[in-house]
Amino acid sequence: MTTTMGIKLDEDTRARLKALGAAKQRSPHWLMREAIREYLDREEQIERRNAEADEAWEEYKRTGQFVSNEAMTAWLDTWGTDKEGPCPDFEPRR
Repeated sequence: MTTTMGIKLDEDTRARLKALGAAKQRSPHWLMREAIREYLDREEQIERRNAEADEAWEEYKRTGQFVSNEAMTAWLDTWGTDKEGPCPDFEPRR
């Protein structure tokens, strides 16, 4: 199901949209739909990452567990080698 929404564009933006549509053999309507869809996908992904970061921060505040920068760096340095190590264990709050 679709619904119609209006958008007001200045003349320069409208002309650019029409020119790009012609160059890509797509309608301005198609370009606008794709731009909105891509924007929403990107912003929703950012919101999901922010929510995950908030959850991780709350978990740290509850437990105090963390992986030190030194342990994480040492582990990441093994990636792509024949001696790839296991993920480091959490450490207690200092």
